[in-house]
Amino acid sequence: MPRADKTIRKRLKSLELHLQEENPVLVSAVEGFRDLSRIGYAMGLLKPSESYATQISWWPLVSILGTFSAGKSTFINQYLSYPLQDTGNQAVDDKFTVICYSDEKDVRTLPGLALDADPRFPFYRTSQELDKVESGEGRRIDAYLQLKTCHSENLKGLIAIDSPGFDADEQRSATLRLTNHIIDLSDLVLVFFDARHPEPGAMSDTLAHLVGATKDRADSSKFLYILNQIDTTAREDNPEEVVGAWQRALAREGLTAGRFYSIYDREASVPIENEALRRRFEWKRDQDLSEIHNRIEQVTVERAYRIVGSLEKRAQEIEDHYVPTILNLIARWRKIVLRWDMGWLLLAAALAGGATLLPPAIRDTLAGWFAPIAAKPLYMVIAGSVLAGIALYLHFTSRRWGSRKVLREISAENEQEEAALLTNAFLRNSQAWRSIFEPDPVGWNGRNRRVLEEIVSGANQLVQTLNDRFTDPSGKRVATAQKAEKEESAPVVVTGEVIPREESV
Repeated sequence: MPRADKTIRKRLKSLELHLQEENPVLVSAVEGFRDLSRIGYAMGLLKPSESYATQISWWPLVSILGTFSAGKSTFINQYLSYPLQDTGNQAVDDKFTVICYSDEKDVRTLPGLALDADPRFPFYRTSQELDKVESGEGRRIDAYLQLKTCHSENLKGLIAIDSPGFDADEQRSATLRLTNHIIDLSDLVLVFFDARHPEPGAMSDTLAHLVGATKDRADSSKFLYILNQIDTTAREDNPEEVVGAWQRALAREGLTAGRFYSIYDREASVPIENEALRRRFEWKRDQDLSEIHNRIEQVTVERAYRIVGSLEKRAQEIEDHYVPTILNLIARWRKIVLRWDMGWLLLAAALAGGATLLPPAIRDTLAGWFAPIAAKPLYMVIAGSVLAGIALYLHFTSRRWGSRKVLREISAENEQEEAALLTNAFLRNSQAWRSIFEPDPVGWNGRNRRVLEEIVSGANQLVQTLNDRFTDPSGKRVATAQKAEKEESAPVVVTGEVIPREESV
């Protein structure tokens, strides 16, 4: 069975060593991804230089999206208690900034290459994605990405991503592609809008992209929609109407899930003279900020479930999607080949039948030519071999023409990335030594079926392990802990004298 190349094996080993210290439960998930990748290699769905394990983020990931001047950077600085990101009313950063913790107190800004070459971080091999937008764009990876370190306690155990704004720019296509990528990777997505824009309808394109696809996502609950700088509406006759307008705009885009919050920056807030109104705004702000911060703190737990869920999803995707799709492609190819083969046979039959219509003199002449051949077995063998060779040549011509037609259909019916996967898998199944009547795709055999079942079963077991770690429905763990605490603090009797346990120790 094909194996991952040396670089991938080395990186997965490094990942396992990290997880053994940080979250041992997920080490089993790495092995599951490794087994799943072997099936992908065998079926032609993965190249040896790739791995399903490197297609997800193993770090807890919070993404901050939104428009220019929506207050994303200000929120990040406030959460980190450190002025890491530049702030302002104009576009201050046109790159995706991955932010992670460092023991060093000095901030370091590293180029996009630091992310592109490290499978532990999001944006691993993003240069390849950029090349799909425009050939050669991957060489400009540093124009799209950067990595910043910060010595903030709130960053320990997670990674944050600050995105460029969604207003039109010269990198818009690539920006949207990378945004979709990080949305898929993220455990929590904070989507910021600016309350100072009085008409949300004017930003319909941005709303459509950030919100429109949410309603169809299974993980829609990870989106938090935040109307920032809401303090600027305090001078309105009815500030609630501003919030209502944004909520209606989101509803028009089909938003049926996700929470909606209203916040503002304490230090840069607009003075609110009405005492009662100010207290109401502050109470709402503090309540919403507290809930947002609590969700961020839960990301580490959600990350573990996301990774295990991704493992199970990938396994089921191979069995429920790729295997039937490849079988369908093979069936199309077989049908085309058989049609062409039947055509060749009918043509041969027509030629043979046409010979009986020739004038008797010509038929007698042809019979005279073939009589010596028919009289000698060696000549008959040679003649039969020539005819068989012609038949094989015509059959493989049918296979080649049929393969080309199916490949054109794959490109026409699928997105570029999906088409590349299916093309590679189909080519594995249309090699010259493969019969058109093979019942299963290449790599899909009894052993790999069992491995896939074991991966799904193992993923379910990992979920149970996580549940045991984070939940206690019976209350036994609490009762056991309370009992141990009680026994530890109970007095000790020594030679008839009762003394506190602390003194006995």
